[in-house]
Amino acid sequence: MASSPKVKRTAKPRDGVQNLLRSQKDAYARLLNQHQNGKFRSYLQELAKQQVEDSTSASRSGIVVCKRKKGNSESYSVDSLSAQQASLCLYMDKTSYQVTCAEDQGIKSSMLEKHARMELPKATATKKVPSILQHKRIEKDLVGSEEGESQQLSCLCEEEQAKNKSKKKRLKGILAKKGKGECCPEVDPIIAGKSPKETIKAPQTQASKENLPQNNKDKGAKGGRGSQKQLFEQYMCTEDVSAGLKRGELIKGVLRINPKKYKEAFVPSPDGSADIFLDGIAARNRALNGDVVVVKILPLEHWKAEVSGDINERTLTNQMVPNAPDVIVEAHYNEDDKVIGKMKNVSLHDKALVKTQFVKHESALNVSGTSSERAMQKTGQVVFILEQKHSRVSSGFLKFLPNKNFAMFSPTDHRIPRVNVPLADCPADFVSRPGDYENILFICRITHWPTDNNFAEGRLTKTLGQAGEIEPETEGIMTEYDVDFSEFPEEVLNCLPQDLPWSIPAHELSKRRDLRKECIFTIDPATARDLDDALSCKQLSDGNFEVGVHIADVSYFVEEGSVLDQIAGKRATSVYLVQKVIPMLPRLLCEELCSLNPLTDRLTFSVIWKLSAEGKILSEWFGRTVICSCIKMSYDHAQSMIDAPEKHFSAEELPPCSPNHSIHEIQEAILNLHNIAKQLRAQRFEGGALHLKQLKLSFTLDKESSMPQGCYVYQYQDSNKLVEEFMLLANMAAAHKIYRTYPELAILRRHPPPQSKMVDDLQEFCTQMGLDIDLNSSGGLHSLNENLGNDEYVDARKGVLTHMCSRAMQMASYFCTGALKDENSFSHYALNVPLYTHFTSPIRRYVDVIVHRLLAASLNCGPPLSLSLEEVHKQASHSNDRKTASKRVQELSSELFFTVFVKECGPLDSEAMVMGVLDQSFDVLVLRYGVQKRIYCNSLEGLKAVHFRKVGKRPEMTLVWEQSDPSKEPTQQEISIFTLLHVQLKADGASLKYSAVLRRPSAHL
Repeated sequence: MASSPKVKRTAKPRDGVQNLLRSQKDAYARLLNQHQNGKFRSYLQELAKQQVEDSTSASRSGIVVCKRKKGNSESYSVDSLSAQQASLCLYMDKTSYQVTCAEDQGIKSSMLEKHARMELPKATATKKVPSILQHKRIEKDLVGSEEGESQQLSCLCEEEQAKNKSKKKRLKGILAKKGKGECCPEVDPIIAGKSPKETIKAPQTQASKENLPQNNKDKGAKGGRGSQKQLFEQYMCTEDVSAGLKRGELIKGVLRINPKKYKEAFVPSPDGSADIFLDGIAARNRALNGDVVVVKILPLEHWKAEVSGDINERTLTNQMVPNAPDVIVEAHYNEDDKVIGKMKNVSLHDKALVKTQFVKHESALNVSGTSSERAMQKTGQVVFILEQKHSRVSSGFLKFLPNKNFAMFSPTDHRIPRVNVPLADCPADFVSRPGDYENILFICRITHWPTDNNFAEGRLTKTLGQAGEIEPETEGIMTEYDVDFSEFPEEVLNCLPQDLPWSIPAHELSKRRDLRKECIFTIDPATARDLDDALSCKQLSDGNFEVGVHIADVSYFVEEGSVLDQIAGKRATSVYLVQKVIPMLPRLLCEELCSLNPLTDRLTFSVIWKLSAEGKILSEWFGRTVICSCIKMSYDHAQSMIDAPEKHFSAEELPPCSPNHSIHEIQEAILNLHNIAKQLRAQRFEGGALHLKQLKLSFTLDKESSMPQGCYVYQYQDSNKLVEEFMLLANMAAAHKIYRTYPELAILRRHPPPQSKMVDDLQEFCTQMGLDIDLNSSGGLHSLNENLGNDEYVDARKGVLTHMCSRAMQMASYFCTGALKDENSFSHYALNVPLYTHFTSPIRRYVDVIVHRLLAASLNCGPPLSLSLEEVHKQASHSNDRKTASKRVQELSSELFFTVFVKECGPLDSEAMVMGVLDQSFDVLVLRYGVQKRIYCNSLEGLKAVHFRKVGKRPEMTLVWEQSDPSKEPTQQEISIFTLLHVQLKADGASLKYSAVLRRPSAHL
């Protein structure tokens, strides 16, 4: 819907001509004064009248989008304004010396030309209209080097749309008064410093600078604060928030901002239905991604009508979903806004416009036209921030602003606002040589975000270095996600054993079950240093098996309440980057004293079962032990034994082994574990467990430079499954043990069922795709592996469907049993078990340390428990936050290295499979590298037209390619879910960006 410019009546002169001139010093006011009684006044009347009458036409930043109906389809076309007209619009915005929203609503081309003929001769006396070249430079500044910046620059324009009705009523009143001979209206521009376009300066002559009023100069120096209109609502008081939450009038939840469309944010709905949609920056009211916010639901007339069939328009806040499913967002878009926004992006990029036609069949819409028959998407607005989970820190770039006492900081994450930082924080020569810092990364911390400014205020804290280099980029990622990568202080290191080399005290050995003579071994990645779990298996005389899981006894070294314990609890988890690990504990513990290194006595916490050959548990024992691992095996070593059970391995084929145990004994133990693990796994899935296999990218690095030399999709083998099964069994056993003993203090891990609406949509989609899958249970979801054919691309189809199923999954989280009263909500959906916790990785997870303490207290083999319910609950919540941050940092590290790999070794060709189709883009899974990438149609060279349609839940697209020979018919290419394509990955001009380019059909025939 169009938005009219804000207008107000010009004040009547009181003290003669001098006072009038003093009140109209800026160029645009003088221009209005010159034309007040002439043709320009008539033009304004005509313009205002046109805006009131034509509320359906819309134009943003010089683009007019027209909608026409033809038969059963809706067609959208885009007409770009001429360079002269666009320059004129920009000139009218900028002659006020105050940056305004470049939003020209409902202006017809003929009216613009009339305006140009009337204005240009007079305007040139004081202002020089920017040339086409200048206009392009200005447009380039507006767009910035990132797509997200171009979106931010227009954000204020779109937020003004909410005020359309009041503006139009005001225009009608003004027209009525103008008919009675009152003064003509004067445009009321947005105050300088409030718009993202603040960096754009109007071309000024020396005379115009001198005539600028003093108060405007001061205002510019202060960043345009002054008496501004409020852009954000004030937060509610805590009493009202508390009362509203109790009455159910307000909703609490975690804010998630779409990383691809930062104006869209979501908060989970308490009833498990579609997420609450926060439309625009104003709606989220200065909250940032991850914050715990309180939201009020807007009235029904503000809700979004969602036409059935939007399954493919769901988007993830996090790009990759790990084994523990993450929170998923649902994106529901207003069709017109989406079309306009995408078309605007087409024009801002210097590419040929692509004619787009939307074809929506009546059968696909399945609605009669009334809003009551459409699914409504609730919309809301943030009224309070309960907890600022976001660090308010970001890496980014500095931009110089002439005649300002501050610089503008542009975060690399476009979900974070731009920040005004004092020039005093900037490098000493930044003002004189700003170009030297265009590609330098800085760290900025937001200190304040006023209600009357789209920009936040903050301080620079660090200069990282050259953008595009791995170490500065990595440090920026860790800082933004509040990862503590500092060295451990002396007071922490003093908590560790000081007499090295350390050996187990004799009195401690006497308290433990001695397993040092048993055949116990570790199976880990080849590069692992923190070995926190080991396995054992021996066959008993009755044909059953004694199977043990032995976990590093970290709680022995980390005394509760110590400085070491406090910093471990604060870090909560180790963070695994591609090139290094940021440990939770000092390396002396992680890699030496606690690590179950081979041929070394180590303290452990063990669970030992007596199992039948079918995996039935006959007995169970928990206790503190001491072991001596006989060999450190990699997953590949174990897999080679599983693949060749009859082979006799030589000592040269394996790592060093204890002389007390033969290679044959170790191989026999691994084969027995493998057979039992297969039984346990089959039982889990028969019982309704779910495993959504996610592709993981791994790298080979140069030993000296740590630069990526190669990359590959990590292969999940039977040896991985072997270890996984027994770790799951140990974790489930520990959960039952601590919950029985401490029903109010146990720290467990729960996984709620997926969002019902998304499952229903996905179920309908699968049915229409001909996939016989029951998505109403985790066991049904697991059956997707059996319904996708058996050709060479079955794994690719599994990957696509797994990704779609993962979208509906919610996040698994830690909780204190005393804080969650409903025992039915304790269950773990994916594992399909009533109780689950983490026990097997105390070196890298603090929750496991707490579980060890609970176990030791329950077995009377450790100090008495001093934990309170509040402390456990608080640590569980903190551990959830740090696990989420750690996962995201790991993903970003992988993305960073892959981007560097593409830059150094690209372009890279690969097959790809379509995993999502939108109106102007589609997502693909790049099969060779396991990465997901979005391909935008407006970036495809030689594309003539795009035809998008939906058949029920199934989105489809036809691409029409131009032929090099004009006499030949254009080539058509069909795009839908599971379509196989050929793509090329290549580095973009910007630092650390790469794109996927669809190769034309003729290019690979």
